[in-house]
Formats: sequence, C-alpha cells, structure tokens
Amino acid sequence: MAQAKKIALCVVVVFVLYVIISDPDTAGDYVTLGFEGISNAASAVGDFMTWIANGGSS
Repeated sequence: MAQAKKIALCVVVVFVLYVIISDPDTAGDYVTLGFEGISNAASAVGDFMTWIANGGSS
C-alpha cells in the first residue's frame, strides 16, 4: 500500500512539473485558483466560529 502511495505521489509531481514547464500561464492560474479556494475555506471557518461564539443562533 505504501508503494502505491509513493507511485501516485510521483505521478502527481511529474504532472505538476509538466504543466508548469509546458504552460506557465495556466499553471499560474491554477495557483491563483488554489489560493482563492484556501482563502474562501478559511473565511468560511471564521464565519462558522463567529456563529458558534455568538451562541449558534441565526
């Protein structure tokens, strides 16, 4: 099982490197999209924690 994870990780790394080398503009768009997703997730967690701190009422 560990060998399969290692192979899958290598495949993902090779794919990422291929995308970066073959089309840097698209790779930049993917990075931007990823950071926007992380930012939105963090904002949602913050909103949830504020809701909990306020007693969980609407």
